[in-house]
Amino acid sequence: MAQGAPYLTVVMDLDGGAVVFVGDGKGADALKPFWKRLRPSKAKIEAVAMAMSAAVPVGGLGHLPAAVIVFDHFHVVKLFNEKLSEPRRAIYREATEVMHKRVLKGTRWLLLKNPENLDAKKNEKQKLEEALALNKPLATAYYMKEDLRRFWEQPGKRFATTFLDGWIRRAEASGIKILKQMGKTLAGPPLGFAELLRL
Repeated sequence: MAQGAPYLTVVMDLDGGAVVFVGDGKGADALKPFWKRLRPSKAKIEAVAMAMSAAVPVGGLGHLPAAVIVFDHFHVVKLFNEKLSEPRRAIYREATEVMHKRVLKGTRWLLLKNPENLDAKKNEKQKLEEALALNKPLATAYYMKEDLRRFWEQPGKRFATTFLDGWIRRAEASGIKILKQMGKTLAGPPLGFAELLRL
């Protein structure tokens, strides 16, 4: 939202794409009118897809005790990209050599891009590799982020659960702060295996 603009909480039917409710604000109170309308409708809600934000009124989902909270691929990777920006900025601040500053300049967008979208004409792959070579933890975090994308390619729940469990263990063992944080986010409530697997 633009600075100063009011926040809105939008409820959509993901099957049909229809907007079923728009509430003022972004806290739990924004959904109170929706819950009042939901009870008499006798609608059966199996899953709720939502952004990974502290502002999202997760508490209000007590009205749907049987529903699974779902976080999709986009929001998981978006959170990871935000975390990657922290060490990148720190490395740039600490870089004293002109060469290092030049290599690191403009790498933010390269870190956010999927590898297959790197522009060969602009030597983006080489620029990214040079920047990652300056800092092993940043490189490890970047490659772990890309590896996490394979979660959504797994052929079934059993394989996906095994993959994610292994990824979280490797993140913890890396000793790298952002990876450990991401591992805890993926493993702990309200996320967890089942919630990721629904999308």
